Amino acid sequence: MAHPRSRTLPDLLDEITARDPAHELIVGGTERLSYAETRARARRLAKGFLRLGVRRGDKVALLMGNRPEWLVIDFAVTMLGGTLVPISTWSRARELGYVLDHCDATTLITIARFAGQDYLGLLAELGGPGSKRLPKLSRVVVVDGEPRGPLTAFDALWDLGAAVADAELDAARRAVTPNDVAYILYTSGTTSTPKGVQLAHGGLVENMWNIGERQHLTPADRMWMGISLFWSFGCANALLAVMTHGGTIVLQEELEPGAALALIERERCSVYYGTPNIALALTEHPDRARRDLSSLRTGAAIGPPPALQMVMDLGVREICNVYGLTETYGNCNVTDAHDPEDIRTTTVGRPLPGMEIRIVDRETRRPLPTGEVGEILVRGHLTPGYYKDPEKNAAAFDAEGFLVTGDLGAIGDDGRLRFRGRVKEMVKTGGINVAPLEVEEVLLGHPAVEQAYVVGLPDARKEEVVAAVVVLRDGHHAEPDALRAFCKQALAAFKVPQEFRLMRRDELPVTATGKVQKFRLAEMLGRARDAASA
Repeated sequence: MAHPRSRTLPDLLDEITARDPAHELIVGGTERLSYAETRARARRLAKGFLRLGVRRGDKVALLMGNRPEWLVIDFAVTMLGGTLVPISTWSRARELGYVLDHCDATTLITIARFAGQDYLGLLAELGGPGSKRLPKLSRVVVVDGEPRGPLTAFDALWDLGAAVADAELDAARRAVTPNDVAYILYTSGTTSTPKGVQLAHGGLVENMWNIGERQHLTPADRMWMGISLFWSFGCANALLAVMTHGGTIVLQEELEPGAALALIERERCSVYYGTPNIALALTEHPDRARRDLSSLRTGAAIGPPPALQMVMDLGVREICNVYGLTETYGNCNVTDAHDPEDIRTTTVGRPLPGMEIRIVDRETRRPLPTGEVGEILVRGHLTPGYYKDPEKNAAAFDAEGFLVTGDLGAIGDDGRLRFRGRVKEMVKTGGINVAPLEVEEVLLGHPAVEQAYVVGLPDARKEEVVAAVVVLRDGHHAEPDALRAFCKQALAAFKVPQEFRLMRRDELPVTATGKVQKFRLAEMLGRARDAASA
């Protein structure tokens, strides 16, 4: 597959469509759309948006599950030079109101209900478009539902733009530049209000092409999109890595493990994107043994070596281990699909083309030599900045233009990065730093341990003590004393957790994207300790 010449999303859709118009781009629900059909729908919808009043630079918020309409809306909005703002389908009224107001959305496109959520009810709770809480929101478009009050039915848009000439639409498309902001993606905001990460067209096309190259993607590849499109792992990384290589996106509207196994088998999906909890859910589902997943080949996953091994055991033999942030256009480091297994489970690979990684001392900010653990800095394809947040922008970038990630890592003699955890997660006990990831990896080596999370708890004498939350495998048993003894065999005494808490999987506090919230785990352990001493 030749490197795309395009540097904007609408140009990319045109270019890949011209290469093979009949090739399938979207499979979702009962629909199967070729590149040509997707492009035609996107153009027709973009004309409807024009007539509705959407213009270059407008922020268009999108709230729905993984449906074909999601992708068509994405292409239509960016075709006009608008900025798409995907919103988490987990959002409650407060979170929805914050994002809509902060991003200055003029238009919201939503489904009436999804996964037990009444989105129109949430909108009414906020006062609706033009209210005191949503003063800039002037248009709400509803897919699959009866519009209430001043809302527009999505199906009406198909004919609304019938009178708009192709020349008007083409002029809008030609005005889009590589530096225009295509997406604003809001981070999960585990400890504060979410940040709006801006991503420009040029970086989205270039970086995702390079990610796809590490996976050795071709037009024959079919990606199982079980991860949420609103997440950067979905709408930026996975979607565009596959699309730049002319492949197919197979949508699953809502992640359900049994349905996922059936979909992967039926559609012969070859590309897997997922988190450790997704791999675990697929592995443990009773249908796993009877499903043929032999079509799976590559993709992207995150997690410690046991999590990557679990993905390979599913059949994704060439899975790529990745590192990056939304701010780095998905990933900045990716292993090669053809790297040996031990490289792909223990490292996150070398920097992508156009990306530069530096490891620095947290205190002095001086670069560290090979092998030493320090803070990861990234330069290259980076967000142009957080939307309307000059203070966070000033704090996020250093004087040389590096993004200060807040992550810890070391670069080996082979030039590959080893991820070692978050700076904020570092535990300081008795004046000595302990990297939680190191302790977690040891605990995951115990045959009874399914998941492990290490945090620091306040301590009057040592500043912090190391504490571990452990989820045991079904049918297995291990007492805290046995886990402590196991750790003592592999870790220095100061790294061995003093406190253990056994929890069920469903008790873990997680974000909308399935990440365990360690700060909340620490709070839970702290409250339990206080209650026990009361």
